[in-house]
Amino acid sequence: KEILEKHRSLFTLQWERVTGSACAPSQAEWEQLLTNCSAFLFYGMERFLSHVLLDRLAAMNIPKCRLMILLDLVRSKRSYQRTANSGIHKSCLHVAVEGPTETAMLLSLTGVGSIIANQWFTTLQENAERLDILSESLLSMGRTSGQTVHVLRE
Repeated sequence: KEILEKHRSLFTLQWERVTGSACAPSQAEWEQLLTNCSAFLFYGMERFLSHVLLDRLAAMNIPKCRLMILLDLVRSKRSYQRTANSGIHKSCLHVAVEGPTETAMLLSLTGVGSIIANQWFTTLQENAERLDILSESLLSMGRTSGQTVHVLRE
């Protein structure tokens, strides 16, 4: 919330956000957000694809989304338990497709132009630092997504 407030003046009126841990978006809300965006930021626990139905995402067409930022792969005891319980009903192949590289390939096939995503599990603090750098670089400094990735790698 602090990072969003810090960069608030750079937001447009068209920005739509879903925040908080009290209520997770439904599959219909995920689909609406993804199909109507030009950029999408996911900042959350576990893998992005553990929140979205894989078969529905694979069937989606998202060509308007030019940039997707996935700040996921954060694990807590509670989030791990949630995904472990939901993973009981998933095949090994399905779980394998939820990996970072596979997620990027799937999103690319649905039409997403550029994807910035974590490759390894991380902490909430590290993702908060990444979000701050991304916001500063993309919004304040007007850097391209490629230039911003180079800033993150430094």
